Amino acid sequence: MSDPLHVHFEDIENGQVLQLGACAVDEAAITLFVEHFAPGWDPSYGAPDALVYALWSRLATDKAAGWAQSKVLAVDGLRFMRNPPAGELLRGRMTVMGKDPVGDDKGIVIAQHDLLDEGGRLVFSCLTRGVFVRR
Repeated sequence: MSDPLHVHFEDIENGQVLQLGACAVDEAAITLFVEHFAPGWDPSYGAPDALVYALWSRLATDKAAGWAQSKVLAVDGLRFMRNPPAGELLRGRMTVMGKDPVGDDKGIVIAQHDLLDEGGRLVFSCLTRGVFVRR
């Protein structure tokens, strides 16, 4: 792909896998998150589902920051497979499942997003539909 500041609908291909980057599950972040948003959650269980979602969302948002993506229409099919412990490194990836042009100036990109742990096991996944500008 070309420079990420210029990723348009036509630059994305069906079946393409994009790396979203990596982030560590921080013990202090788990503690703070539980204190404010998940009272009753035992941090020894690992990161709560909502924090896992937030970690994925941050990776996906950072990756797409310069894309010609005008809107995310949907995030659905959420699957939380496990709660990663503090210190675990998570890697994100996006697989383009389909594309659908909508008129002359935009198109919809359907993608599968996954967060994988250090062993390559699935931690979280979801489907997204985003509107991209066409060239």
